[in-house]
Amino acid sequence: MEIAKTQNLKNSREKEEWVEDAADQEDKAVEKTKMSRPHKRRNIRGKPNSNYFKPAGIPLKEIEEIDLAMPEFEAIRLIDFEEVSQEEAAKKMHVSQPTLSRMLKSGRKKISEAIIKGKAIKIEKV
Repeated sequence: MEIAKTQNLKNSREKEEWVEDAADQEDKAVEKTKMSRPHKRRNIRGKPNSNYFKPAGIPLKEIEEIDLAMPEFEAIRLIDFEEVSQEEAAKKMHVSQPTLSRMLKSGRKKISEAIIKGKAIKIEKV
């Protein structure tokens, strides 16, 4: 019984650290642009299999990059890939539905810009 409790505690701490890292990353991005109130911690469960995508045939040194934040990635994963409703996805990420909608819009805009203009997509690591 003690071993199970210890394992559960360890797993919950690892999950909390991962969520905190994602929120810290987003906080740093916001600090660069403007001063605002602190962000809530986002619950991010999906990890990308690859964190970098680039158009074929263009040398890496000649390509521009677009950074996709982990909360944007998670919003796109839940809504577009897993086909979860925005309300349910917002609950899973522990954000409001309007906040999720803004993250989704921002992520989709970045991906479409990369495809249309031939830029690389770099998914920020947690």
